[in-house]
Amino acid sequence: MLTLFSIPKQFQDDTAIVQRNAIQSWTHLKPRPDIILFGDDKGTAEVAAEFGIRHVPGIACNEFGTPLVSALFETAEREAKGNVLCYVNADIILLSDFMSALEQIMHRKRRFLAAGQRWDVDIKEPLKFGPRWEEQLRAMVTQNGQLHPPTGIDYFIFTHGLWGNIPPFAIGRTVWDNWLLYKARASKAPLIDASEVVMAVHQNHGYSHVPNGFEGAWKGSEAVRNLELSGGSSYIFTLQDADWVLTARGLKKPKLTRERIGRQLDALAVLRPRLAPVFRLVKKCLILLNRPFRVTGKAK
Repeated sequence: MLTLFSIPKQFQDDTAIVQRNAIQSWTHLKPRPDIILFGDDKGTAEVAAEFGIRHVPGIACNEFGTPLVSALFETAEREAKGNVLCYVNADIILLSDFMSALEQIMHRKRRFLAAGQRWDVDIKEPLKFGPRWEEQLRAMVTQNGQLHPPTGIDYFIFTHGLWGNIPPFAIGRTVWDNWLLYKARASKAPLIDASEVVMAVHQNHGYSHVPNGFEGAWKGSEAVRNLELSGGSSYIFTLQDADWVLTARGLKKPKLTRERIGRQLDALAVLRPRLAPVFRLVKKCLILLNRPFRVTGKAK
């Protein structure tokens, strides 16, 4: 059984609509996963009771009151009913392709981390989960949504015991999600990009829940600390560092474009530090080989 977990913000104003939409979509997944809402923010316990899902309070926070990723994931692994877990942000709507993708991955891999790009879209009203809700939402996202760059990751499907010790990152303050991708590669677990087959719908929102808003979330003291805890910018992996891609035909190795080759060489330099000079030299040579040839001098 899949255990799907999240730690919502306070259920108030637009945030309440966004989070209720997301959580209701999870309850419509088939087979229905074991769902846990963590944390003590306003409305979390009540929404969990309303939708018949588990609620676990008391996740450790930093001095700013922000929950710690390490405490959240450690508690989730203790509470999980099966060997596969998924952390998902509480503003992400999941569709039926999510469970289909998981089934394909589990058929091929016993140990893995799977993640994917999200689709950003404005949704301001409560969704009506009628017979055609998914079909209607897909059409709306396809027409009005925008695929987010591979740097932002909003869901992580992983096998129990993958992480070891996670640094005490502040959740929602950048870098920690990218570090998890690094950690999977460092642990020699398959890192799978499921973007081609999973439409994860991100409902656009503001940052009023963070002191100083967007700037605070991305450049504030907690974000700076997260970067330090990660080890620095070399450990900020993206979905372009995935070594597997899930397609409609199953798991495949990614196509080696020039950009992806460069990314993979950078990743190998971090993952195998003793050979880092070799990987950097190979990348430098490839860059030189790909430079356009220029003829100098005057024609006679």
